[in-house]
Order: sequence, then structure tokens, then C-alpha cells
Amino acid sequence: MPKMKPHRSAKKNIKVTSSGKLMRLRAGRKSGAAFASAPTTGSRTKHNRLQGEVEVAKADRKRMTRLLGR
Repeated sequence: MPKMKPHRSAKKNIKVTSSGKLMRLRAGRKSGAAFASAPTTGSRTKHNRLQGEVEVAKADRKRMTRLLGR
């Protein structure tokens, strides 16, 4: 039987809390545009609006759990 291996990108982008919740970064956070000059992107506003991690949606939870090899 082959080993269960986690999906590498899922492992890097999704964190599992101690209570078992799956957390992800909000979309648009990793882009360099988040730190671009304010006149072009409104960067500080965008950065603050997208701050923090959010829980993975219930509809995606089963798929993400499987990608993580759990």
C-alpha cells in the first residue's frame, strides 16, 4: 500500500489549529500589489481589509482535509 502524502501546496497554505479547524489566508494577501504605492492600489486600505486568517468554508473542508492527508 502506498504512503499517504500531503499535497505540498496545500500543506504550505492551510494550517490546522489545535481544535482541528482549517485556517487559510484571505485571497490577495500574497501579491506584491498589497504593498504597492497607495495612489495606484489603495494599498494600506486593501492590506487592512484582507488582514488575518479565516476558516476554510464548510463546503471545502472535506476536500482540504483530504489534500492534507488527514
